[in-house]
Amino acid sequence: MKISVIVPAFNEEKLLAASLLSMKTAMAAFQRRGWNAELVVCDNNSKDRTSEIARAAGALVVFEPVNQIARARNAGASAATGDWFVFVDADSQPTAELFDDVAEAILSGSVLAGGSTVRLDEPLILASLVTSVWNCISRINKWVAGSFIFCSAEAFRTINGFSAELYVAEELDLSRRLKDLARQRGQKMIILSRHPLVTSARKVHLYGSVVMGSFLLRMLFTPRRTMMNRDSCQPWYDGKR
Repeated sequence: MKISVIVPAFNEEKLLAASLLSMKTAMAAFQRRGWNAELVVCDNNSKDRTSEIARAAGALVVFEPVNQIARARNAGASAATGDWFVFVDADSQPTAELFDDVAEAILSGSVLAGGSTVRLDEPLILASLVTSVWNCISRINKWVAGSFIFCSAEAFRTINGFSAELYVAEELDLSRRLKDLARQRGQKMIILSRHPLVTSARKVHLYGSVVMGSFLLRMLFTPRRTMMNRDSCQPWYDGKR
């Protein structure tokens, strides 16, 4: 068994080293089982030291010139050689316990794909409340958070990966197609919750409630147009970090 941990990264020099260190430490959960594991970072046309930091951490670095999260994840997956893919965002820090839960899900044979609940790395009241609401929705609907997704490589390729039409919410589209495939095969998707993924609260500080609230309203009233328009997704693509 081989696991590929795939990290899309755009201008991530501030947080990437610590995130990759946590991923490499957590990968011991796979290695204890005698599994191989690799770390793949996709530099999504960064203007900083992202690639240099990733190589220093021992990652295989690939380059995607089109600045789009879906394309970056797909490019990383194209270079990966694992039987299972684990997509982790560059500002997130998984634990060995979370990777242990992923390994147990894989070994069960009944799970095709899954995700994890998330926890912010700072105790921000409003943002933490929104995160808690998302965690409930995620567990009920089996929608994966983009910051942490795992699935069999074969299933990912069968559904042709992430949609290159979408600039945000590509993980929700992926969830729908993976759920359909799992249902066809008599398998399931799960959302792990015992050891939530720790992820950065930086967007709260960088953009505040007005910008993020405006984005959520656009997603609510004009979802498709927003998801397919890069300019409507400023917090993900303006390069601020």
